[in-house]
Amino acid sequence: PDSLRRNSFSRCIQSPYPLSPNIWKTDGQTGMSSTSSRGTSVKSIVGSPQNASLVISLNVGGHTYSTLLGTLLKYPGSKLAEMFNSPSRPTLDLEGRYFIDRDGTHFKHVLGFLRGREPPPSLAEEVYQEAMYYGIEPLAKLLEDSPKLFGELVGRRQFLARVPNYQENIEVMVRVARAEAVASRQSTVIVCVVRNEEDAARCHEVVNGLDTDKGSVVRFGPWRASPSISDLLYCIKLDIERKGYSTSYRSHEIGKSFLTRPCEFLYKFTFTWW
Repeated sequence: PDSLRRNSFSRCIQSPYPLSPNIWKTDGQTGMSSTSSRGTSVKSIVGSPQNASLVISLNVGGHTYSTLLGTLLKYPGSKLAEMFNSPSRPTLDLEGRYFIDRDGTHFKHVLGFLRGREPPPSLAEEVYQEAMYYGIEPLAKLLEDSPKLFGELVGRRQFLARVPNYQENIEVMVRVARAEAVASRQSTVIVCVVRNEEDAARCHEVVNGLDTDKGSVVRFGPWRASPSISDLLYCIKLDIERKGYSTSYRSHEIGKSFLTRPCEFLYKFTFTWW
């Protein structure tokens, strides 16, 4: 009877679990949502090949995207594919979109790659971080071969890996500079840079003759690689500035009054705070 159908329809639209808009078929017909029953996993959605044409709404750190389910599952071994092919129930935002708690600024380039487009070379480092996070190895390998990232990974980082305690020394420099920043516009850190053991012994003698606190002098080297001392100084400045600090360096002068002269091993890094 009409009255029975109306009552059934009324109970349906008053359900506390309305169908989520985060999945629908590309032909315009509403598909089975993983949230309509609050117990259906995405794995049950991808059980048949035709479900690859389902459209997924995403919220990646506040950036919203729409794409095909098949696009997200393009690389089955990736973390991204596992997010949408897992027996666990996905996280939803208030609009019923799948939520990924990560900055979504560059996620569009991840989607672009999954759709067959290469990311812009100028953003190679940024997109590489996303490729590593989502476990998309083909994208990571593509970016590793780009000129910008190739030079960073194969050239600079391989060189720095041959400099003992490089990263630890960068952190020590920052700590020393911050400790001397009280009521000051600038603070300085003395750095000793040596390429071989012979230079290290000579630098040790010079440091012992300094008036400054010898314990605050940060030593880099020696190393076995072709880059020069100036190359290492450039790397130190670059990595400190990547941490958000403003810094510059010059040769440290030793001696007194007009008899001062630059020391070939010592350099003064200046941190400017304001």
